[in-house]
Amino acid sequence: MSSSTPAGAVFFDVDGTLVPGTSTSLFLAGFLGHREELAKAEDAYAAGAMDNRQVSELDAAGWAGVSEDQISGWLDGLPLVTGIQETVDWCRRNGLAPVLATLAWSPVGGYLTGRFGFHTSCGPQLATAEGRFTGEVARHFDEHDKRDFALVQARELGLDLRSCGAVGDSRSDLSLFAAVGLSVAFNPTAGARAAATVAVDDGDLRSVLPVLNGLLTAGR
Repeated sequence: MSSSTPAGAVFFDVDGTLVPGTSTSLFLAGFLGHREELAKAEDAYAAGAMDNRQVSELDAAGWAGVSEDQISGWLDGLPLVTGIQETVDWCRRNGLAPVLATLAWSPVGGYLTGRFGFHTSCGPQLATAEGRFTGEVARHFDEHDKRDFALVQARELGLDLRSCGAVGDSRSDLSLFAAVGLSVAFNPTAGARAAATVAVDDGDLRSVLPVLNGLLTAGR
C-alpha cells in the first residue's frame, strides 16, 4: 500500500442517517410544493410498492422551473444529525476517506460534500436548462448503483471494499451493507438493523466512531 493510499473508506448515507427522521427530498418538497404527494410515494418505496425510478420521476416533476441557485439557500436549513463535522474530521485524521453514498439528488450530495469536507458523493441527477431544473431526471440512481459507486471509489482509492465500512439506516443501504466488511445501522429500520454488522441508536453521529475504529485494526 502506497503512502497516498488511505487505510480505508467509510460510506455514509444521507436520508434518514445524516438527515434524521426525514429525507432531503421531503425537506425540499416543502419549498417546492409537493411534500404530501412525495411523502406517500416514499412510504410506498419503503414498503416495496414503488421503485426508486418511480419516486424519482414524481419528485423531479416538482422541481420544474426552479433555479439551481435557489436550492443551496434552502439546504442551509436542512435538519442534520449532530456530529457530522467531527466524524468527517476523525475519519480524515485516521486515514479513512469519508464518502457520501446516497440516493439523494446530486445537488444535495454536492452541498454536503462542500460543507463538511467529504471526499466525494453520488446520487441521481436532475435535468437542467439555462440554470433551471426542467422537471425531468437526467440520471436515475438506485440502491445497486450506490453499491457500484462504492466499488468504484474503493478501487480508485486502492482499497478492497471488504476493508471499508458503511453507515446507513434503511432499505437503500442493504446492497452496500452486503458488500462492505463493516456495516453500521444508525437509528435503523428493522431490515437494516438485521442486515448490519452493528446497530447504533443515538442522536450524535460520533457514536459510530468506536465501531469504525475497527477498520483501523482489522487485518493489521
